[in-house]
Amino acid sequence: MANHKSSVKRIRQTKVRRLANRYVSRTARNKVRELRTITSKEEAQKMYPEVCSMLDKLAKKNVIHQNKANNLKSKLASHVNSLS
Repeated sequence: MANHKSSVKRIRQTKVRRLANRYVSRTARNKVRELRTITSKEEAQKMYPEVCSMLDKLAKKNVIHQNKANNLKSKLASHVNSLS
């Protein structure tokens, strides 16, 4: 158990942040999976910007690394462009 008031508060904050980060990263992962399964180019092009936006927000908040977000966006862009 923590001995200082500040460390108790830090534990509370960390718990809340961890749960929030888990929620947003899981949501983004599901959107990425959903985009990968889409076969319609129009649908994919409509969904691609919102998925990129989610990835950028996660990278900005350091939930995922910036390079990972860029790699995912690049792979998704090539997938969207390959659809007919």
